[in-house]
Amino acid sequence: MRQRNLRDLQVSSIGLGCMGMSAFYGTADGDEGVRTIHRALELGVTFLDTAQLYGPLTNESLVGEAIRGHRDEYVIATKFNYRMDNAVPGDMSSIGPQDGSAEHVRSSIHGSLERLGTDYIDLYYQHRVDPNVPIEETVGALAELVAEGKVRHIGLSEASAETIRRANAVHPIAAVQTEYSLWTRDPEDEVLPACRELGIGFVPYSPLGRGFLAGRFTSPDDLDANDWRRTGPRFTGDNLEANQRLAAKVKEIAAEKGVTPAQLALAWVLAQGEDIVPIPGTKRVGYLEQNAGAVDVELTKEDLARIEAEVPRAAGERYDEAGMRSVNL
Repeated sequence: MRQRNLRDLQVSSIGLGCMGMSAFYGTADGDEGVRTIHRALELGVTFLDTAQLYGPLTNESLVGEAIRGHRDEYVIATKFNYRMDNAVPGDMSSIGPQDGSAEHVRSSIHGSLERLGTDYIDLYYQHRVDPNVPIEETVGALAELVAEGKVRHIGLSEASAETIRRANAVHPIAAVQTEYSLWTRDPEDEVLPACRELGIGFVPYSPLGRGFLAGRFTSPDDLDANDWRRTGPRFTGDNLEANQRLAAKVKEIAAEKGVTPAQLALAWVLAQGEDIVPIPGTKRVGYLEQNAGAVDVELTKEDLARIEAEVPRAAGERYDEAGMRSVNL
């Protein structure tokens, strides 16, 4: 697979979001998750994304199991944010408050290294910006981990343009991870321009609209009872009806191109710039193989203009009220 650069970090053009293998998206299947990660290596999808929060803790352990014996063939990104001092694997109620302090940065890395079975993290993100701790303190501590060789590159997730600039003044930021897709275009206003101004790579998560743009479900009733999307603002009420029309348009254009809706949606993200590396998440080999095929989909100027004209942004916020308070800080 072709490669792209997140600042000085070279990664596969498409990554693999591993969260759903362990948490949030219905029933987890660890064995299938491991098979998916192994198949990713065969396809050249070597950029893996995980986090301490996923599980909590269990997703890092799953990724660590899957990469054993092949660590240096993958580029591993993980994230810290919430206190995990008393966290019980798999029990979200056991996590502590978010903490961007230097002390927590220094202590949190050890658990990730142990669970992943490695002595370094390729890309270490702050999962959410802590509004109670200056970003300069957090990034200063991350820079110390780089100097110690425990972390090779630093990233931020869901940070505002102002925070990105302040962070980058302390230490070069390799990547900013934010939700971005055909129906989530907010980063185009300030965050993506700031990244380009500073030479920072951009990593869109949920580039398939949490599977909705791919046609993998059309209603919350299609999802497992414990899937958080069942109550998401974009998947309920009038928003759902409007977004079903949006997904139908993506499906229509994809059919005319002879590709799947997922491939069209990913090809659109890839076409937004060589500094963009989407990380579609999946827990199944079949969907991984389909997603990887998006790198070979060519969208013409006419295709892109049509998509711009005919595919609207989503109806509804991407998170509930509490979730929205934690983004773009």
